[in-house]
Amino acid sequence: MKLTTTAFADMAPIPGEFAFAVIDPVAHVKLSGNRNPDFAWQALPAGTRSLALVCHDPDVPSRGDDVNQAGRSIPASLPRVDFFHWVLVDIAPTTPGIARGVHAHGVVARGKPGPQAPDGARHGVNDYTGWFAGDADMAGNYFGYDGPCPPWNDEIPHRYVFTLFALDVPRLDVVGNFTGAEARVAMGGHVLEEASVTGRYTLNPAVRL
Repeated sequence: MKLTTTAFADMAPIPGEFAFAVIDPVAHVKLSGNRNPDFAWQALPAGTRSLALVCHDPDVPSRGDDVNQAGRSIPASLPRVDFFHWVLVDIAPTTPGIARGVHAHGVVARGKPGPQAPDGARHGVNDYTGWFAGDADMAGNYFGYDGPCPPWNDEIPHRYVFTLFALDVPRLDVVGNFTGAEARVAMGGHVLEEASVTGRYTLNPAVRL
């Protein structure tokens, strides 16, 4: 099984149009195009009854004390945790791929609607749901894709891992506002094969990609 995109090469920088935010020389960051990248897949394994596409960032700081704080930086040595940017399940195996901007085009305050997605698929909520929970202007359920927005003072670039899972069930056993972590648990024992593409991104001008 193979997963490909024309938006960026594997382990290469992700262009700003696919990010939640880009560098701003005055305010550190500004909102960006936030378009979902395009994806195509080939050679699905026999017995595939549905697909799931998950994007996660494994490089998110495990502590928020220094996040986006002027005069401070997030050390590279800090332990890191996962942050889910996209959870799309129940994709029909006959679907040839996903076009750019179909699932996300621009930042939507309080989040895009869901869980219904095109062609009978379902979106889970991404982890911006928790990140913005205490923000009166942005709080809401963030369904679907919302792109990179790592801390602007992080010493390391972040990786964004897009993984396609071929599953032996036609519908994943998750309901309501399900999360990336819940989708992972539900996929346990049902993954026939998986393939991934990884992009890299930073909002720190001092960090090289």
